[in-house]
Amino acid sequence: MDCKFINIELQNEIHMKLALSLSNMQESVSSNGLKENNGIQGQNNYDTIVIGSGAGGLACAISLSQRGQKVLVLEQHDVPGGWCHSFYLNGHRFTPGVHYVGLLGEGETTSDLYKGLGIANELVFFRMNPEGYEHIRIGDTRFDYPANFDELVARLSARFPKEKKNISDYLNMTQRVSRELYSIPYFKGFWQKLIMPYKTRYFGKYSLFSLSRVIGWFIKDPLLKKILNIQCGDHGVAPNRVPFLLHSALMYHYYKGGYYPMGGGGALIKSMTNEIKRNHGEIRTSSGVAKIILDGNKKKKAVGVILKDGQKIYAENIVSNADVGITYNKLVGRENLSSRLQRKLAKTKYSCTSLMLFLTVDMDLKKAGVDSGNIWQMPNRGANDFYEEIFAENIEEGHAFEGMFISCTTLKDPSSFDGKHHSIEAITFVDYKTFEQFENGEKERSPSYLKMKERLTKKMVNGVEKAIPGVRNHIVHQELGTPLTNKYYINTTRGNVYGTEKSLFHIGPFAYRAISEIENLYLCGASIISHGVAGASHSGVDTAARILGCSSDELKAPKEGQELRIYEAEDSSEYPDWLIKKMEVKKARAEAKAEKSSI
Repeated sequence: MDCKFINIELQNEIHMKLALSLSNMQESVSSNGLKENNGIQGQNNYDTIVIGSGAGGLACAISLSQRGQKVLVLEQHDVPGGWCHSFYLNGHRFTPGVHYVGLLGEGETTSDLYKGLGIANELVFFRMNPEGYEHIRIGDTRFDYPANFDELVARLSARFPKEKKNISDYLNMTQRVSRELYSIPYFKGFWQKLIMPYKTRYFGKYSLFSLSRVIGWFIKDPLLKKILNIQCGDHGVAPNRVPFLLHSALMYHYYKGGYYPMGGGGALIKSMTNEIKRNHGEIRTSSGVAKIILDGNKKKKAVGVILKDGQKIYAENIVSNADVGITYNKLVGRENLSSRLQRKLAKTKYSCTSLMLFLTVDMDLKKAGVDSGNIWQMPNRGANDFYEEIFAENIEEGHAFEGMFISCTTLKDPSSFDGKHHSIEAITFVDYKTFEQFENGEKERSPSYLKMKERLTKKMVNGVEKAIPGVRNHIVHQELGTPLTNKYYINTTRGNVYGTEKSLFHIGPFAYRAISEIENLYLCGASIISHGVAGASHSGVDTAARILGCSSDELKAPKEGQELRIYEAEDSSEYPDWLIKKMEVKKARAEAKAEKSSI
């Protein structure tokens, strides 16, 4: 592991900047509570306006409203939630952006977050198959990720006995680096920060390197590397470009398994909007923001927003949970930004975009070998080949998409199963360039676009067929979401799914800040601290803490009486009566509907 080619002084300097940047995410910007109202006299309708109702925006709104702020959340779509919202096709529910959540055990960070937000009592989660919450299919190879770190080490060691010590060393290093990362915000005061480089030495040693570089120092077997790198799909960056630090944190998030919310992402959003309303906050859907109003004198102070219908609403603070490109380039306007920020925006790369296939099938999926675990299907080629091919091939060519993420939400959430129909969500990454020719800002698309969409749907179905043989003969309904669908409904730059690209130059001290250069304008969401349901939510709380002048730990502290209910997706023996009754009613209604339609 010779790292001498890196200038040691430079590495230490960047380590300190990265560590301090992450530490400052948790520190308050002041200790004076709510700021004085310095807005335009007589025009402030709200203390804070939040643009966008994704998990980050709603978490921010909850935290502010719980501290007495009058908050307004504005959402351009007709339902709140952003990527976390749920929708129905022929009565069957789908959620485009919530596929699993980690760290929901007692005392773990996501669990404490929901308890701190005061929404835990409204939430029910199902633990996905603990024997295989991730099912890996690389060519003809099969491997299951268990929901236990020691079992994962043992299972991999049994499969690759020559790599036994390397497997243990590597996976323990991912844990060590992740724990050091999470410890950084708790180094307070001069003396603690002085010893921080020593206490986080492994974090500092590996933080500047790619996943491919670090795993290559530990692991030699090419197939083992692919198995260990499979979760790169959760950030959409190839192993040779994603920081080892980020991938370690992602693996750490799921080492104890994955969980899925009963009711899908929509249930999570409902619990958040309910809490905002309990605190007298307001949420408006179909209320797209056209511009952020800047003070006419200073041109550097956000004082309100202009809706697309022309209405003006004023507030002391504006928080944008919108895509950073949308926020700065469109809502603020590049002409109002510093030359430094304009250069940063010009260099910003956004994460990949996707095709999402939503299927309803009348097939016994359990009999076909499908369970509540996710299926990762990849070709057995070079570790980075799949990601390179995304931007190289004509996506209409070929019989089937070889790299796919497939999950069955009705097995993850047994309460949603009607006894006959299962809901499947399948995703693959694609290059947005293919869809540029069809950009017109309208929901209705051209005949050529619809023909291409039809061809891509067939190619997606063929990919799912590889994972679940015979499924094509049981499709009741199918619908394909494209990058233009993402852009239309979620309003992201080039239809991206994870915000800014999760490469080294877009995380930590290089990420966009919660506090913008525009006074009283703040940001939160997938491009600020971290992506994913939990990461975006943590970002929202952190931004609220900066507005309130307190630490985010204060806002996340579990509230008394808040408890998460968690049940096993694969074992109904411990289900309470209310849940069993709910499932029976669901099936009875489906049977009655089927009988009625057959008459």
